[in-house]
Amino acid sequence: MLYLLGEFTNQSPLFNLFRYITFRTGGAVMTAMLVVFILGPWLIDSLRMEQGRGQPIREDGPKTHLLTKKGTPTMGGLMILLGLCVATVLWANPYNPYVWIVLSVTLSYGLIGFYDDYLKVTKRTSSGFSGRLRLFLELLTAAIATYALSIAAPKPFATSLAVPFFKDLLINLGPILFICLGILVIAGAGNAVNLTDGLDGLAIVPVMIAASAFGVIAYLVGNKVFSDYLQIHYVPGAGELVIICGALLGAGLGFLWFNAPPAMIFMGDTGSLALGGALGTIAVAVKHEIVLAIVGGLFVLETASVIVQVLSYKMTGKRVFRMAPLHHHFEQKGWAEPTVVVRFWIIAVILALVGLSTLKLR
Repeated sequence: MLYLLGEFTNQSPLFNLFRYITFRTGGAVMTAMLVVFILGPWLIDSLRMEQGRGQPIREDGPKTHLLTKKGTPTMGGLMILLGLCVATVLWANPYNPYVWIVLSVTLSYGLIGFYDDYLKVTKRTSSGFSGRLRLFLELLTAAIATYALSIAAPKPFATSLAVPFFKDLLINLGPILFICLGILVIAGAGNAVNLTDGLDGLAIVPVMIAASAFGVIAYLVGNKVFSDYLQIHYVPGAGELVIICGALLGAGLGFLWFNAPPAMIFMGDTGSLALGGALGTIAVAVKHEIVLAIVGGLFVLETASVIVQVLSYKMTGKRVFRMAPLHHHFEQKGWAEPTVVVRFWIIAVILALVGLSTLKLR
């Protein structure tokens, strides 16, 4: 909404600031963070009263979790979504279709995760509602979003896949295959972040790192001068997604204050699904789907560990890892939880830098 001040009062030097993406991104970061800081304690107290014994802890997980994490409330993703929505609505260009598509996916995935968390808490079980129904809703949401993105994107590469390290290589997938790709990226990212969310602070920091990296990518892709200089594909209007990336960063910082070990609250599927879906949708919008697999490589590793574990056990009856996802494997090897978390953060930073290097290495 504040963007409109710059539009309708463009003669005023003060209000003209609201037309600059960089200024509005800074505003989005601070707004989202303040919203979470201010409303966080109230939300935590409310969830603790409603949930009583907190999030059910999986019985087959590390035994220490049953002692240290028992009674911690979940659904903390609500505070992240609240900060994200307030900041985005306040600072983003309301006429930009990319903003509303990403925000719609984020809230839809958040709603799916919220219902799953609600069933876990009320039924006192570590499993929520039907996996097939949940996956169907995720795929349907991703399909609709990808179709909308293909309409919003410029026609030359609306349904194409851009390949990093090559300045002119575009693979025209066509409408059907492009929607399938979008489904894979968006739903895959949502579930990958969900699998990573198993230790205090483990998921939120890599999400903030990935959001920061894609904020840079969105800004460059949406700027004709910079995109021409770097020889990357120019996507008009995609630069506005920097606002959402900034809001994700700010809301994540606010949430980390309460989620730092020992966590006062867990984000739950409400947060992890929504954040992953947001990152996936942004990647499709800015035509950097493959780069997401690099920047979000930590999430890919966590997901791959689960897939390998399940396939190995079904085919051979043996487990490759002591426990999956991967972070639990290292816990079982004797690593302390903070050690696992911080080392995974370091990996996330390295992978983000590698992903950003693809913008120049062409």
